[in-house]
Amino acid sequence: MLHIETPLILHPGLSTSTRRIWLKLENLQPSGSFKMRGMGLLCSRAKAAGKRRVVCPSGGNAGFATAFVARLLGMQADIVVPSTTPESTRKRIAALGATVIVHGDVWDEANEHALALSASDDVEYVPAFDHPVLWEGHSTMIDEIVAVLPQVDAVVASVGGGGLLAGILTGLLRHGRTDCRVIACETTGAASFRAALDAGHPVKLDRIDSIAKSLAALQVASWPIDAIKQFPHESVVLTDADAIMGVTRFADDHRQLVEPACGVSLAVGYLDHPAIAAAHDVVIVVCGGVSVDARMVADWAS
Repeated sequence: MLHIETPLILHPGLSTSTRRIWLKLENLQPSGSFKMRGMGLLCSRAKAAGKRRVVCPSGGNAGFATAFVARLLGMQADIVVPSTTPESTRKRIAALGATVIVHGDVWDEANEHALALSASDDVEYVPAFDHPVLWEGHSTMIDEIVAVLPQVDAVVASVGGGGLLAGILTGLLRHGRTDCRVIACETTGAASFRAALDAGHPVKLDRIDSIAKSLAALQVASWPIDAIKQFPHESVVLTDADAIMGVTRFADDHRQLVEPACGVSLAVGYLDHPAIAAAHDVVIVVCGGVSVDARMVADWAS
């Protein structure tokens, strides 16, 4: 196991006499995001199968996590990022010993190139979000949540490509908790999951128009679209301003930095959103993110 068990803490400022807001601090994973769980499991199995190199298409967090675990496992890593990935994130990935390849303007174009680089038998393709082993790895956070808070009745999480959501659904199904409400959060301009729910199948967006670049998958994985129907659920789409508010409020409250893609879920708590009105124990997954620094948060706050 390469990931760590992260804290589940009560947010006293958001909790009331009838509802408690809990934060699952996945931003404290060694790689800075929940991605460590799935990438750690997938890369470990690849190493056991004799693979020597991994190739991952990523806007940032998946690639950083893959590079991180590849270094721990003694594997080579090629991380293919779109041009929108900040230079600071590319440098962080390269500092881990990975080769950073810039290709295309969106994740989908980077993914096509990564697939082409993965043809060799000794290479493992590590998708950013659409793989059952990734979901199995991500689902371990639910094991940790229910061990501490078995009565949890709502889980709030951001949706980009759907990997985190699929992990949450996988974990809740394993624990027989189809009664738990699942609240899937996106920003306007990156709401591919809402589009898929409305259509009943994956829908490819024409473009991404949001500051929450980690949510910038034009099309989500198909499995969580159907799987979420087994649960009480709600799709929440908020503005970039709401997401930034979530980031800055969280920084003020906990002295920790996360990306807007994470801030949109935190905003559900800060806004006292109707999606959590009937819940008693709400867990917000603080998914984290590496493409953020103090200056960016200060600029957003102003």
